[in-house]
Amino acid sequence: MNTFVLRITAPLFVLAVAGTAFAAEEVGAILTDKQGKWTAITAIIVFAIVAAFLGRFVWPLISRGLEERTEKIRNEIEAAEMAQQQARSALEEYQRNLAEARAEAQRMLDQAKSQQQAIVAELKAKADTELGMMREKAKRDIEVAKRAALNEIYADASVLATSIASKILQREIGQQDQSRLVEQSLNELQTLARR
Repeated sequence: MNTFVLRITAPLFVLAVAGTAFAAEEVGAILTDKQGKWTAITAIIVFAIVAAFLGRFVWPLISRGLEERTEKIRNEIEAAEMAQQQARSALEEYQRNLAEARAEAQRMLDQAKSQQQAIVAELKAKADTELGMMREKAKRDIEVAKRAALNEIYADASVLATSIASKILQREIGQQDQSRLVEQSLNELQTLARR
């Protein structure tokens, strides 16, 4: 392209120099009308040639470069808008997933609470049952111990009563008599205890 530009600009330069030289032949201190016309005509011709050259060869290159730049900018804007739309949809997806995860976590917490309450209720019922059984066993054990203590007291009382009675009667009461007295005393005490 450089040789092409030189081929075009060289004749322009020659024409401009020739026009100036033609006008300069008759140049004096003050330009005449004829000298001014040739200078004006030369300037117009040079301007027209330069304008034609620029319009034919340079302006299409500049125009093509501007169009390519405009297209590139348009493509980049479209790509940016597309990326922005993808970012928006990704953000919406993230927020939707986050909301679902929160709902799932809340569901799990609610389920864990209900399971915990069920376990607590079950353990309480079990403890109440065991406590009731322990109370019943304790009552039975107390009743057995009470009867044993009463029997022992009755036995001791009958021995003591027999001993006192034998001293009073001055005779010794036999084993059979003693057992019979103990049974009678126990029956009487049990009858009194039930009332």
